[in-house]
Amino acid sequence: MVNTLLEDLKWRGLIYQQTDEEEIEKLLNQKQVKLYCGADPTADSLHIGHLLPYLTLRRFQEFGHRPVVLIGGGTGMIGDPSGKTEERVLQTEDQVAQNVKGIQKQMEQLFDFNSDNGAILVNNRDWLSQISLIEFLRDYGKHVGVNYMLGKDSIQTRLEHGISYTEFTYTILQAIDFGYLNKEMDVQLQIGGSDQWGNITSGIELMRRMYGTTDVYGLTIPLVTKSDGKKFGKSESGTVWLDREKTSPYELYQFWINTSDEDVIKFLKYFTFLSKEEIETLEQSVKDEPHLRKAQKALAENVTRFIHGEEALSEAQRISQALFSGDLKALTADEIKTGFKDVPQVTLSQGTTNIVDALVETKISSSKRQAREDVSNGAIYINGERQQDLQYELSNEDKYENAFTIIRRGKKKYFMVNYQ
Repeated sequence: MVNTLLEDLKWRGLIYQQTDEEEIEKLLNQKQVKLYCGADPTADSLHIGHLLPYLTLRRFQEFGHRPVVLIGGGTGMIGDPSGKTEERVLQTEDQVAQNVKGIQKQMEQLFDFNSDNGAILVNNRDWLSQISLIEFLRDYGKHVGVNYMLGKDSIQTRLEHGISYTEFTYTILQAIDFGYLNKEMDVQLQIGGSDQWGNITSGIELMRRMYGTTDVYGLTIPLVTKSDGKKFGKSESGTVWLDREKTSPYELYQFWINTSDEDVIKFLKYFTFLSKEEIETLEQSVKDEPHLRKAQKALAENVTRFIHGEEALSEAQRISQALFSGDLKALTADEIKTGFKDVPQVTLSQGTTNIVDALVETKISSSKRQAREDVSNGAIYINGERQQDLQYELSNEDKYENAFTIIRRGKKKYFMVNYQ
């Protein structure tokens, strides 16, 4: 049982750095605190690599504090040098505006905006765009020493490869954000990934120099790593997005359910709101009955439900079960397309209907002899149904939406057969 927010964050392994642990704990125990986390709209969707800071922000909300969710419509025009070895390609204003809309929609899924401590959504373009060049240099630039900036890791790592003045000033813009939110909305805490430490402390330093403000703080979250050393957030088909049009709920579910035993408990702590007791029970299950994969199922269910809702979770589970059992009759054509998005695609001419000829033409079987053996031995399935008749003719009844057929060879080798 964890009693306080910081105890919970520590138990989950979510605290990497704090500017003043004692003062942050005192502040959080005294009153409802406004805190913020920001993301630049570099695409029209977040991916799961962005998720952890926002889930952590949501934990603050669960404990009664008030999150301010910042989307960087202004800073997104510049580009954060943190974690980059070369200059970003600048986006157009229209691209940034479109991306802002997409991310705003996702934030509405991640946070409660309607309760007494409902989240507040802000866009830093609203205030950064009002600052003239002269004001930027006089009011802010005068308080930021070049030597101080050069000491930041995000700047130092770029000096060898080169950094433009545009990206060099990024940390000042983010510092302005913290100062603005503190003055206008009484935001006292900024959280972010560990790569944001330099930007966060710059904001605190700017407020100290400009306004004499000392009761503002920063907290960072560790980088998510996998036990096998591979980058977190990538699947075989690429980046795992929160946008269901880019990564379907089924694909998201599969990403989490394929988590290794070595990582699953850490990810349950990071990415779900399950209690300490529930996670410890699942941890015991990983040790005692790993074949049941209860922890992986709990992880996949909780994250998919949180991001896409109960209905999308049910669809993902239905597709997963149908593909596991080979019973495709329970699925719609759209669900079939989703589930078989990454299987080999082959093409069959409309005139070929005999099953043996079809297997050879699509190279599912290597020769007519092999095709006959595959059919006779029961290794061929048409839309989930075993077919052992060498004279079987493919017909329109075997086509989903009169466009494609799923043929399986053996236990797991699926092919989507399209028709010319």
